[in-house]
Amino acid sequence: MTILAVLSYACPLILCSIGALFTEYAGCLALFLDGLVSFSAFLFYTFTVTTGSAILGAVMACLGAVGITLTFSAVVERGGANRFIAAIAMNLLFGALCSCLSSVIFGTRGVLAAELFRFSANSARAATVVVTAVLVAIAVIFLRYGRHGLYIRIAGSDADVLQAKGVNPGVIRTLSWSLAALYGSAAGCFLAMRLSSFVPNISSGRGWMALAVVFLGKKKPLRIVAAVLVFCIADVFSANIQNYISGIPSSFLISLPYLVSLLLIFVK
Repeated sequence: MTILAVLSYACPLILCSIGALFTEYAGCLALFLDGLVSFSAFLFYTFTVTTGSAILGAVMACLGAVGITLTFSAVVERGGANRFIAAIAMNLLFGALCSCLSSVIFGTRGVLAAELFRFSANSARAATVVVTAVLVAIAVIFLRYGRHGLYIRIAGSDADVLQAKGVNPGVIRTLSWSLAALYGSAAGCFLAMRLSSFVPNISSGRGWMALAVVFLGKKKPLRIVAAVLVFCIADVFSANIQNYISGIPSSFLISLPYLVSLLLIFVK
């Protein structure tokens, strides 16, 4: 497996983790990410097949996911609902939308594939790595130097400071959810691109893993990226090592990435 393949394999989880980081800073963790990733992948497939353009399909998928999240967040903020419960409800909603829309539009709830939705493996990997690197760089700069990035960083712990400055903490929480939706939807698009198809539950738990990675990376963007890379390298290693060394218990290989993650907890 090439370095480019390993990097592209890690990119969706990196994007989900950075998206989750925004919401953790703002005190409203994005528990909807796992469902949103799968829903975005479905939108990407649908819009790409409909328009014949992968770029337009990706843009429309991201806008659709962000728009729904933004609307839902505004309703939650206006109604004073519990964001924890609302995020779980959103996760269930995204999963239901995937199943329902797939059945209505394509007549099936299973795997979706089409001639218009085929991508070169190397091109898909290169695009995934380049776009992810750009989005991570933007996130680092935004959180470290941007005014609204500063607002997000203190919204969860010092909301009173924002109010004293005349900034509505609810708007900042909505912004953090929207950014999480943008990064999560990009992850969904890349997953569908890698498979050249849409597969139900394509996220495979990445949205939930991202929440853990935020804390594994000590809530630092670059440490989060490093933690994901170590985890994915261990995952790829465990999946391929039996091709070269036989006799290793499969149970050990399955648990290896998670054992490595546990070791990372003790790294300061």
